[in-house]
Amino acid sequence: MTEPIVTQATEKFPTRYEISMNGILAGHTDYVDSGAQRIFFHTEIDDSFAGKGLASKLIRAALDSTRAQGKRIVPVCAFVKAFVAEHHEFDDILDKVTRQTVATLRAALN
Repeated sequence: MTEPIVTQATEKFPTRYEISMNGILAGHTDYVDSGAQRIFFHTEIDDSFAGKGLASKLIRAALDSTRAQGKRIVPVCAFVKAFVAEHHEFDDILDKVTRQTVATLRAALN
């Protein structure tokens, strides 16, 4: 089995990072950009790939990419929220979820 590959799929809406194993889509984390913030709101790993640590690899790559692009992280997604709570190397680019964040997300997804 090869190493998982994470790609940013900007042509989709909502935009997302995808993780693949052996050329098969294993999961994704969805986000909406709002100014300098990247609002992560959903992460999903296919059941057939569960228990392999792919969600953590996906989120780490997505957050590293977010940092490299000069964006800040807003963790609406429960998995992303739990990940940043344990990985303090992202504290410097972490923003809290606010009412405005939720309103922005709802408007973008409707």
